[in-house]
Amino acid sequence: MAAPEQDESIEESPVGWVAAHVQRYVATDGAEGATYQGYDALLVTTRGRRSGKLRRTALIYGRDGDRVVLVASNGGAAAHPYWYLNLVADPEVEVQIGAERFQGRARTAAAEERPRLWELMTKVFPQYARYQRDTDREIPVVVVERA
Repeated sequence: MAAPEQDESIEESPVGWVAAHVQRYVATDGAEGATYQGYDALLVTTRGRRSGKLRRTALIYGRDGDRVVLVASNGGAAAHPYWYLNLVADPEVEVQIGAERFQGRARTAAAEERPRLWELMTKVFPQYARYQRDTDREIPVVVVERA
């Protein structure tokens, strides 16, 4: 995704507490919100697969070298989160970690790399293992590489 146009607005998550977290993160340039309950958090902006609008949400993340790793857990729900469906349709994303912003390309981890990245992410946020037990779908692991 190219950087948003000057007048192109970004919509926050429709989930109230997530939207509040994102707004605090943006307003403070990451000074507040870069951690969530003690876990490192970033903002990811995707383009809506149906609406074409920019959508931003906060997510816990890990690092694999210079790559960012995300988990599309949706709290163990039966369906994938919208942000994940959006980046599958358009893998160009914008990431904000603290005050740093960069363009990236996101992809679902390949089958051969997923076990190692899943283990990494369950160490970052142990609840992911419970979320996987709570759902029949395989929770996707997402790799974001700088554009």
